[in-house]
Amino acid sequence: MLRARTRTEKDVFSKTERLKQALETADAVLIGAGAGLSASAGFTYSGERFHRYFSDFEAKYGFHDMYSGGFYAYPTPEEHWAYWSRYIQVNRYEDAPRPVYDSLYRLISEKDYFVLTTNVDHCFQKAGFDKKRLFYTQGDYGLLQCCEPCHRQTYDNRALILRMVEEQKNMRIPTALIPRCPKCGKPMAVNLRSDDRFAEDEGWRKAAGRYADFLHRHDGMHILLWEIGVGYNTPGIIKYPFWQMTAQNPNAVYACLNSGQAVCPGAIQRQSICIDGDAGMLLQALLAPEESYE
Repeated sequence: MLRARTRTEKDVFSKTERLKQALETADAVLIGAGAGLSASAGFTYSGERFHRYFSDFEAKYGFHDMYSGGFYAYPTPEEHWAYWSRYIQVNRYEDAPRPVYDSLYRLISEKDYFVLTTNVDHCFQKAGFDKKRLFYTQGDYGLLQCCEPCHRQTYDNRALILRMVEEQKNMRIPTALIPRCPKCGKPMAVNLRSDDRFAEDEGWRKAAGRYADFLHRHDGMHILLWEIGVGYNTPGIIKYPFWQMTAQNPNAVYACLNSGQAVCPGAIQRQSICIDGDAGMLLQALLAPEESYE
């Protein structure tokens, strides 16, 4: 016997059906993905997962989540890279615990799609998304760059990172593994945007061009601007531009999947579908809505 849906469940179900229809009828889909999508996939930076991998760092340095550990001023580069190598291994080279990105790919793989994301964990490509339809605006945990940078090239770090993890002892890597710029000899850094020293390499610039081309080709068309798990740390990259594009295009539909922050401006409310909840559960509901909400 099925229980009756609550008012909240009915509202979510109704909006999910609207989003499913928008997805089916759209000429193209532009996905804007933030940290909430990876968190739903299991890439959480605090709690049990943090303690599992970093309890020793927590005990020694006193921080209580991975994010804080990334900004900690370690006394030596050996300690800095001991933390960061372990951090990159678990958040870039290990698979996400839950198949949330796989669910999203199943939903949009046959569509004309493009992905704009502030995430740097490579989950989209692992799930099968076309590399040429992805724009990682904030970098990639899997790349290193000169800290200056003296040049704009980036370097794959997988082999080095795995060696750092394997060979570190007492939260220190061997000094010989500290990465140095091959051109100027200064320290290397992870290719993450935090200030104006971020290296926008050739791959980044090509992705930016493909994104601009996607927007140009679908200007004025029936496009679904689908924001997932985007907060307010960097709203100028995804959230605000999506709102603006929706307001400028009467044929556009704006959808927001988020936990606690599913909102939109009043000016685009009639074009919008805002669903409050966990991204993974909502994506699964789009795949099989009747099963998910009965």
